Amino acid sequence: MSGVNKNIVILISGSGSNMAAIVEISLKHRWQARFGARVVAVISNRAGAQGLAWSAEQGIATHTLDHTQFSSREAFDAALMAEIDRHEPTLVVLAGFMRILTPEFVQHYEGRLVNIHPSLLPAFTGLKTHQRAIDMGCRVAGATVHRVTSELDHGEILDQAVVPVLPGDTAETLAARVLTQEHVIYPRAIEKLLSA
Repeated sequence: MSGVNKNIVILISGSGSNMAAIVEISLKHRWQARFGARVVAVISNRAGAQGLAWSAEQGIATHTLDHTQFSSREAFDAALMAEIDRHEPTLVVLAGFMRILTPEFVQHYEGRLVNIHPSLLPAFTGLKTHQRAIDMGCRVAGATVHRVTSELDHGEILDQAVVPVLPGDTAETLAARVLTQEHVIYPRAIEKLLSA
């Protein structure tokens, strides 16, 4: 293992359950010892994001950058980049970060920016993925970890998980089933990137 630290910055907007799964696996699988990697910061665009309190309890640096305080998407993304770059990230991980990112932001982190999407990409890009899968009569649904590119939900697929769509499923019950798998595949995909 090289002596270079691999810093991971995670962006969240809410509960941060995927972020917490990544942090917990990083400790359990000893990413610091094995890859020189650790989650160094969690940043949210919402001050009330529950994941911030959990991160702070783990001793991880947290920061809030309220997008409503900026005059434009570009201004917010520029400030966000400055905050992220203070941590010299090897990877920037989107974990329920509910913002469409500008092309400048995506280009700045090209090759270092990953996301998880609650569908089996390339199916059901965008929002309301679970309801759309049910409405289309899909027998399976799932989640995809992918690299972020300027085209929404279209980057290289790094990992996927499949779950059944059960009779009587609602968007909520399907989402809950998919989320349990997100917590498995997201840390796994990141670990593969770190070990490459």
